[in-house]
Amino acid sequence: MKLSVKEKLGYSLGDTASHFVWDLVNFWLIFYYTDILGISPAWSSAIAILGTVMDAVMDPVVGIWADRTNTRWGKFRPFLLFGCVPFALFAFLAFFGPDLQGDALIGYILPMFIGLRVIYAIVNIPYSSLGAVMTDDSIERAGLNSYRFVAANIGQLLVSGFALYIVYYLGAQATGMDYAVMADDAARKSFLELSPDNAAMVRSSYIIGFRYLVAIFGLIGIILFLITFATTRERVQPPKRQDSHLGQDFKYLFKNRPWVMLTLVGIVSFIMFAIQNISATYYFKYYLDAESKTQIFNILGTVALIIAIPLTKPLVQRFGAKQLYIVCSLLSGLFFCLLFFAGRNFVLINIFNCLGKISYAPAISLLWTMLADAADYGEWKFQRRTTGLCLSAAVFAQKIGWSIGAAIWGLVMSLVGFNADKMSIVEIQGSAEIMNSFHWMFGIVPGVLYASCAIFLAFYNLDNRTMAQMKVELDAQRAE
Repeated sequence: MKLSVKEKLGYSLGDTASHFVWDLVNFWLIFYYTDILGISPAWSSAIAILGTVMDAVMDPVVGIWADRTNTRWGKFRPFLLFGCVPFALFAFLAFFGPDLQGDALIGYILPMFIGLRVIYAIVNIPYSSLGAVMTDDSIERAGLNSYRFVAANIGQLLVSGFALYIVYYLGAQATGMDYAVMADDAARKSFLELSPDNAAMVRSSYIIGFRYLVAIFGLIGIILFLITFATTRERVQPPKRQDSHLGQDFKYLFKNRPWVMLTLVGIVSFIMFAIQNISATYYFKYYLDAESKTQIFNILGTVALIIAIPLTKPLVQRFGAKQLYIVCSLLSGLFFCLLFFAGRNFVLINIFNCLGKISYAPAISLLWTMLADAADYGEWKFQRRTTGLCLSAAVFAQKIGWSIGAAIWGLVMSLVGFNADKMSIVEIQGSAEIMNSFHWMFGIVPGVLYASCAIFLAFYNLDNRTMAQMKVELDAQRAE
């Protein structure tokens, strides 16, 4: 089933909307909680982990719910229609930053963040599943996911590359702060050292800036989800004689070898993403003494992804998904390890990061294409199609991986004594243990983890020949 450019573009905008919030959480939430609201790294990591675990628990629930949903709009599209407004609202509340202290602040943030992660699952799992039922052609899915992840990375570019600049500007406008002071690392550092009152002014500017930022992104996200709903159609349906026995769904899911291997890859990948994304902000702020350069680092890396992702479809056609993914894992792991050896050389850091992002760019869309193929495999092998469960259970595993990565980061930072609320910048930079931890978790640890994904992919059993056989036999089954 071939898809029009209009439908591919419409579908892709849903991931731009998702990334407006997903990347705010991934790139800035722990930094916002520790360095702006003054919550300890241990509590910030605990909040992130609890929210992620709750979200992960919801993933298979939503997947099962979506598989059993039947409306005039289909199984998955209604969740976008009715979930987009609550999604934007909880994002705003999670970043609101009320004037509270200690336990009262944590008591506010925890339910808001958990609520955000729950509603994220309710919207994002059906969105991800939707791509698997728009077409049954694996190559066409690779093309669809290329559109999706170019759009997703445009969202990531705006959040990771420009969010702080927007926060600096909007916060300064609202509080009367000088934007030049907020946006310049040295000027802001000098301003903070002048008096305790200045610290309160900077904190207020950050908080109000984040409020405006999330409100703007939330409103745009609502519009984009509605466009996705209006421009897409669901075409691949489960076998008509398939029963709704939940135990059977799980039984055959864990017999689905391609799904098992991809799930393990997802866990390891997201441990890597969590450690690297969280570490980057701290690495630039303390190790390089250049917080604002995080934006340049993020912009260049995301542009590299956007440029490289469209290569996915032709590379899959030439080499096959499995072989391409293995090469992507090994190359990107190597370049991420080289970040460690770049030290404080900002040019080398960006070169190795861009090469790493270019190397793993095809793997981003490949993972979702291959998960959709795993859903086809379940229908082919066991005559049982569970698209929502297959995608949601994989996302569940990825979020567990993210939780593990965030937990590792928080544990290491606690063990080395890092606490931004109780230590000055000079004290933090004077600790060899803290600086070395930032250094290792920015480069070597993520690089080794991502390269190790190749081990699991070696056991993935859907090569080009099997895929061709599966498609022919599935078409025959569906015709019957």
